[in-house]
Amino acid sequence: MIDPLWLKALIKTLVLPPTGLLLVAAVGLGLHARFPRVGRSLAAASVFALLVISMPVVAGYLTQFVDTSGPLDLAKAREADAIVILGGGVRHNAPEYGGETLATLTLERVRYGARVARLTGLPVLVSGGTGFRGGSSEAALMKASLENEFGVPVRWVEARSRTTHENAVFSARILRRAGIQRVVLVAHGFDMRRAIAEFAAEGIESVGAPTRTHIGTRDTVFDYLPSISGLVGSYYATYEILANLVRVVNKD
Repeated sequence: MIDPLWLKALIKTLVLPPTGLLLVAAVGLGLHARFPRVGRSLAAASVFALLVISMPVVAGYLTQFVDTSGPLDLAKAREADAIVILGGGVRHNAPEYGGETLATLTLERVRYGARVARLTGLPVLVSGGTGFRGGSSEAALMKASLENEFGVPVRWVEARSRTTHENAVFSARILRRAGIQRVVLVAHGFDMRRAIAEFAAEGIESVGAPTRTHIGTRDTVFDYLPSISGLVGSYYATYEILANLVRVVNKD
């Protein structure tokens, strides 16, 4: 039986940039023999779109569209009962760490979550299960990093979830048993809107604590040149746009 998480990862890879646009370009090239004008136009438009979304300035606009969170309000954070840090991936086969370690997004969240914990003194819950590749759960690696590297104790570990929706469902069960209804939610700015909505659906009120949140910056000539950083930014923003759309459709 096919793992739904594996299927989701495959669809995500095929639809999101750069693969999605490259596949459209390939279709255009395939049509060129029978429909030269249509084929050339399709291939050219796809390559042009890929170049455009690889520009940091375009990635910034896309991120701004999905990132409406703003920096953490520390006064509101201190009124919460706990901190929840959401996982964002595991880096497998990291020989310098003797196996597995936190992927970039998770590490950024853990680092900021540790800062918020020190500023507020609130207890911490980490949330994230094991992906389709198996191995250690995100939550276990997050707990180890927080306690051993940042000196921040972790009170609760939620290690079953494999999606943001499941983050909310399984974390809410733990929080409700502890009598907690309001948390500081640590994630990235680009997926904060969806994360807060998922926790709200489970009856947990959240104060957003986004890391790498979007802020307006002065444009330079390099912001208009395609780059890997621009493509990565557009990838995350596009994923969130589609994920929020799917969530709204499923809700209706």
